[in-house]
Amino acid sequence: MPARKPDGNLKRGWTTGACATAATAAAYEALVTGAFPEAVTITLPRGDEPTFELVRTGLDNGRATAAVIKDAGDDPDVTHGAEVSVSLRFGAAGTGVTFRAGEGVGTVTLPGLPLPVGEPAINPSPRKMMTGVIEDLSRRLNGPGDVEITVAIKDGERLAEKTMNGRLGIRGGLSVLGTTGIVIPYSCASWIHSIHRGIDVARAGGLRHIAAATGSTSEAAVKALYDLPDMALIDMGDFAGGLLKYLRRHPLPRLTIAGGFGKLAKLAQGNLDLHSARSSLDMNKLAALAADDAALAERIKTANTGMEALTLAQAVGVALADRVAQGAREVALAALAGDVAVEVLVFDRQGQRAGRAGG
Repeated sequence: MPARKPDGNLKRGWTTGACATAATAAAYEALVTGAFPEAVTITLPRGDEPTFELVRTGLDNGRATAAVIKDAGDDPDVTHGAEVSVSLRFGAAGTGVTFRAGEGVGTVTLPGLPLPVGEPAINPSPRKMMTGVIEDLSRRLNGPGDVEITVAIKDGERLAEKTMNGRLGIRGGLSVLGTTGIVIPYSCASWIHSIHRGIDVARAGGLRHIAAATGSTSEAAVKALYDLPDMALIDMGDFAGGLLKYLRRHPLPRLTIAGGFGKLAKLAQGNLDLHSARSSLDMNKLAALAADDAALAERIKTANTGMEALTLAQAVGVALADRVAQGAREVALAALAGDVAVEVLVFDRQGQRAGRAGG
């Protein structure tokens, strides 16, 4: 789950793609002029002009290397503080700008991503930024425009274990990401990006059934229930809206949503962002699902948590989790507004199924 956002104004940071672009600019200048700049300023797609200090440089045997340290600002990014480097050399005439994966940068191994299988996992937007820098500098410095760019991220293969890259078929390291070049703290853009790419990979792989889970317990339970491959598992977290809105535009035949009682109860109440800081469980609405047992309904109204409400219902034989699952399924179907078969499974903290709707 994303870390809780601290109070106060938060510092923005720079994406891995922006860092690679800055390193590309420095390496190209050195390759043409024989000297590295002390620092390099680049222009991002929205007009921002950050300046990057170089922490490592090298010029030898027709190859220039420059490295910067990624500053993700106040965002809890796994690559914050990582060294991002570019090694650049001139290519054969007419080859244009080409990209290679260095140490710590992954390679695409499954279809469905915005890059062909076998390509380094350097996304289209960072590629465009780096290509733009080369085009600009080649004009200003009267240098060639045919270059080979190798991007590396120190310790990237280990850091990639903390991301969803493995499920997306990106092997050997991290992805170089960033549409705008800017990291907005706690925007969770990278998480939602991974949800979307997971759906793309599942569709490209011909899967007809995917399961989106709010956490590791429910994911393990639904994986065991249906013997699903990792490619079919979507780590939805709190971002039900990010999942459902993308599936509406890019549908699959069958979706299972799996999660704990509290989060799916919030979905049943119409919340598409399930994070505790952005939505809360309305105990009065939850009590209304048990209106056929007046005494239970009154006790649910004063329950401290959703799990306490579930325990109270189970004690008197009221299938509250089934009712929550049905409500969550109705919200999901309304958001999808298409031909997707939806099932909702509610699991307790031990991974035991407590409720179900659809399927």
